[in-house]
Amino acid sequence: MSGYRKIAVAVDLSNESNIIIRRAMDVASDGSEVHLVYVQEPMDSVYMGVVPYGPVFVGMDEVEENLKKELEGKLKVLGEEFGVPEAQRHFLNGVPAREIHRFTEEADIDLVVLGTHGQKGVQLLLGSTANSVLHGCCCDVLAVRILEEAD
Repeated sequence: MSGYRKIAVAVDLSNESNIIIRRAMDVASDGSEVHLVYVQEPMDSVYMGVVPYGPVFVGMDEVEENLKKELEGKLKVLGEEFGVPEAQRHFLNGVPAREIHRFTEEADIDLVVLGTHGQKGVQLLLGSTANSVLHGCCCDVLAVRILEEAD
């Protein structure tokens, strides 16, 4: 038995999400509650440096809403594929690491499972969501290494 009652699996909805969810299912016990978590970062915060006031372009809100619907659909498909009930699929909005920290505290999560590409050099200095989650989380974190395909 893993001892983890509540597991949050932070996914980016890429093809690699399946690898991360499978690893979480491997460490989950029969009584574990698995939650899928996706955080959509608002476009205006992503492009804040480009245009400091107002939307980056006309119609950005509509583009963001359409993207949200598409991503919610992907989260639903993943949840159904892995048998995660709808109530345990969470589509959050904000800065990913911050929202994952908030969610783990509010939901009393015991383990966060997420992917990492094992950044090096400048990427490591700039940080990553996995690194931020690891160093600010109130519970255990399992970082699943996503291996890059050889060029």
